[in-house]
Amino acid sequence: MPDGTVRIDGNSLLLPGGVQVQFMRTLRLPETGTHALPPGLGTFPLRRVEDYADSVPAEWRARGGVLLPVYLREAMWLSFSGSTEPAALQVGVGKVCAISGKPWSAQLHRDPQNYVVLPRQPWLDGINSGKGTVRQFVAVPLGLGATVEGQVTGEEVWGGLQLQSFPLTPEKLAAWREEQRARTEIRYTGGGWGAAPPAAAAAPAGGAASPPRAAAMGLGAGGSMRQEVYQDSRPHGSWADQPAGRVFVHLVTPPEWRRITGEEPPPSPVDRAAYTRAGLPWFDYYDEGATDVAPTDALGGVKPVGEWLGDDHEPWQQPSPHQVKPLGDAPGKPVEDGNW
Repeated sequence: MPDGTVRIDGNSLLLPGGVQVQFMRTLRLPETGTHALPPGLGTFPLRRVEDYADSVPAEWRARGGVLLPVYLREAMWLSFSGSTEPAALQVGVGKVCAISGKPWSAQLHRDPQNYVVLPRQPWLDGINSGKGTVRQFVAVPLGLGATVEGQVTGEEVWGGLQLQSFPLTPEKLAAWREEQRARTEIRYTGGGWGAAPPAAAAAPAGGAASPPRAAAMGLGAGGSMRQEVYQDSRPHGSWADQPAGRVFVHLVTPPEWRRITGEEPPPSPVDRAAYTRAGLPWFDYYDEGATDVAPTDALGGVKPVGEWLGDDHEPWQQPSPHQVKPLGDAPGKPVEDGNW
């Protein structure tokens, strides 16, 4: 997609350069302790904003992008497992970088790093909050100050999620493709590099009368889990100076989803204690050869949503050791971009 087009394919978001993002439903973690990776419980549905121009707010039409339904205090994670060629992907929460805690930028930065590297980074469950840990993405309404955006900037203006992808420079991409071609030839001729690449891991654990203003949602910080945000190991100058594509992801409450789209939202999230009692898996991912991105003060100081919305009374049952599974070591219509 050299033209910068973003598309929806099923419940996947396709950005230029082979970047594929899915927004995964999951179990919300307790806000105390550090936990294994929660499971994927299916994808959030995605719809283009421009297909519902008569029922979304004017500012949403101006921003373009996509929308997805999410319940209050529901958790999500981003899956990048379908991504193919190398890419740098910026992830914003209310236009605050989820990796560096810095304001949203149209440029890549190394110090501090404000992007994840694909396909090395298989997923992202939350904001970069500590050495080898992230704090879970949890949906909260704007206006309370509970979002990452509100706590870092002192304002809640944008909400939602923002994604922006950067490919390798043409020279670096050509060299990478040649390297892949050479490896493929060696594999098929029985050379010492003949091991096939590992399969993607199973999911581990978003003219008419003016429509009413939708209840805006953003992302706050939930419980902590063991997950690294990998440091870019490529030399400086490897990535393009300008993004290949970008998209604004609007978060919609289930009643608003029903009003805007006329569709029923997904059922409410599964009870996490029941999930664990059933013996279903949690996950742990380790990559021996990777280096973690250090956390920043801006994100390290974000308070969990429970301090704003009250205690989490949903029961917690610790998974048994055998439940924690080790992991690791067709185009649709274009999505319209707007002003944001």
